[in-house]
Amino acid sequence: MAPIPKTAPFAEEEIDLLNRVVGRATPVQRAWLAGFLAGLDAAQGAPVAAQPAAPARPAEPLLIVYASESGNCEKLAGDMARQARKLGFKPQVVDMADLELATLAKVKRLAVIAATWGEGEPPSRAARVYDALMGEGAPRLDGVEFGVLALGDTAYAEFCAVGRKLDERLAALGAKRVIARLDCDLDFAVPAEKWIGEALKTLAPPEAARGRVIEVDFGAKPAPAAATEIVEAEIVEHVNLNSSRSDKETIHLALSFGGEVPPYEPGASLDLYAENDPAYVDELLALAGLSADAALRGELLTSRDATTLSLKTLETYVARTGHHYVKALLAEGKARDWVAGRQLIDLIAHFPIALDAETLRALTRPLAPRAYSIASSRREFEDEAHLLIAAVRYESFGRRRKGVASTYVAERLKKGDRVRVKLRPNRHFALPAPDRDIIMVGPGTGVAPFRAFVQERRATGAAGRSWLFFGDRRFTHDFLYQLDWQEALKDGSLTRMDVAFSRDAPQKIYVQHRMWEKRRDLVDWLDNGAYFYVCGDAKAMAKDVRATLARAFADVKAMTPDAAEQAVAMLERERRYLQDTY
Repeated sequence: MAPIPKTAPFAEEEIDLLNRVVGRATPVQRAWLAGFLAGLDAAQGAPVAAQPAAPARPAEPLLIVYASESGNCEKLAGDMARQARKLGFKPQVVDMADLELATLAKVKRLAVIAATWGEGEPPSRAARVYDALMGEGAPRLDGVEFGVLALGDTAYAEFCAVGRKLDERLAALGAKRVIARLDCDLDFAVPAEKWIGEALKTLAPPEAARGRVIEVDFGAKPAPAAATEIVEAEIVEHVNLNSSRSDKETIHLALSFGGEVPPYEPGASLDLYAENDPAYVDELLALAGLSADAALRGELLTSRDATTLSLKTLETYVARTGHHYVKALLAEGKARDWVAGRQLIDLIAHFPIALDAETLRALTRPLAPRAYSIASSRREFEDEAHLLIAAVRYESFGRRRKGVASTYVAERLKKGDRVRVKLRPNRHFALPAPDRDIIMVGPGTGVAPFRAFVQERRATGAAGRSWLFFGDRRFTHDFLYQLDWQEALKDGSLTRMDVAFSRDAPQKIYVQHRMWEKRRDLVDWLDNGAYFYVCGDAKAMAKDVRATLARAFADVKAMTPDAAEQAVAMLERERRYLQDTY
């Protein structure tokens, strides 16, 4: 069969794909395909007779940039690209971490999907490019049409700050905002889908200029939906890894799957679907005067976020009740400070007013799952997945607080119980080739994915060296997975290990101090191609580790601070500096 000509009404890569598939087809297969397409036209009311082909036109370019930490923005970008192809676009999806700013000036249509991490910060991978875009060297973007979809969490004061700042910055650089920014909370799926549809319609060229587009996808079949569906698992181990004299409680949770195990790889997480503390829910209902509402209690226990308090919660409270003092709190600009460290129960206790069930329901949002790094390899534990969960307990404003998911696991689950989980893959925190060296920094529960890394490398006989930095409070009481690490050092699956126990000496020692002590070896490993991984606290630890690594380069290689910073930035660009922080 003669190849399909380049003048056909398809994008160039679509023509190549059709030639590869149709070009090898038998006459019978081609006849079947022709009849199938004619049938589709007939089913849609189109005449079966051949029609003059619409004038060939090039697909409309669309750049979709995402800045993602947990993968939600990346998935939405992929969804937008699939819809865009059906409308005649030629979409290009780019991780902001890989974006070359100079190329933005050549773009006609731009969609940005960005998450806010922690207290108003960009996702770690995107931070370098984000800072450059905000800096003086950013290019002018005159002639660029854009829209921004922002994801965030109203539990944080700087809700969707990254998306908002990107939206403002693109406009300041001369780009034209053609669709209003949408700020999404944790229940983003439905509003995000609607925004994507509206954005594509707005960014599309006039309908009169559009030719007819047929999308034929001969690509690989997608993975079965069951791979990332919510599944139930049985708890086969529930062990506190801290000693009885520790002031911490860290649970090793081993989950067994009766059916198919979620196809996880080292670096992935499991979303765990928790329930609220019954005692907390009962007190909340009593304060609201709704103790008798059994249906509402069931919702608050299993499906509503009954603890989070945000500015949005206060605004809803005022809108639904007209409460004078809460209204004054918002008007005087004091609400943000008041909210910090408090929960929904504090609002109702401090500013009581008669509530109905619908009002209390409106003050909550869907109870989102909590993500925990998987601490095992399927090659060693074929039908299991292990999690490492530290119970969160603290006191603020005279009230004892508990982490919803962590104390659900620590206090109310036991061996033999069942729990709902869902796989959350993370291709940005994966192992390199087996012959590459890896350096892992994981204090506290941040060590979880590195247990999976070491198990995987043992099972595959990886030739690369492995170096772990681990830290916690006390050697005697808080050395998580100590026997595992000793065994790994003995069999060679872990080459070396440095530990820091902050409460065992007059001066606190953390993992970054051990890194500084070993800086010459650290830089040598990295100069020879090692990959550097960090997992754990984003607010302080991850920043301190990065700063220490830059200082190590400066000291060992006699670099200026700027040059040392560029050395670390180069590791990030090469995907050899990888973070999974929370």
